[in-house]
Amino acid sequence: MSLDKIIWAVSLLAAIVFAFFTFDYAGLILVALGLASGFFVKGDHRKALILAAIFLIAGGAGALGPIPAVGEYLTSIFTNYGAVLGAASIMVIVMATVERLIPGGSSAS
Repeated sequence: MSLDKIIWAVSLLAAIVFAFFTFDYAGLILVALGLASGFFVKGDHRKALILAAIFLIAGGAGALGPIPAVGEYLTSIFTNYGAVLGAASIMVIVMATVERLIPGGSSAS
């Protein structure tokens, strides 16, 4: 398994774990994992990542909330994963900006 897949898997696992167990630095860990994950996103997946982040952050994470017994946990998991995707989107935006500013760099995004 490649490093990028491992980081994405750890990010998803952290989003799930932090839905059940929280502590002061959970948000920081999710953001750090999101930034690391975003570093590995290739140009053709950048738009999909940003759209998924927008959807989850804008309220899509709460769509499963009404499901009895598990809805609040699913909402928490997807809210946490939205934080990961949001941070990954920031990294993608920064990388795309740097690629456009550096002469001779790839501008495919």
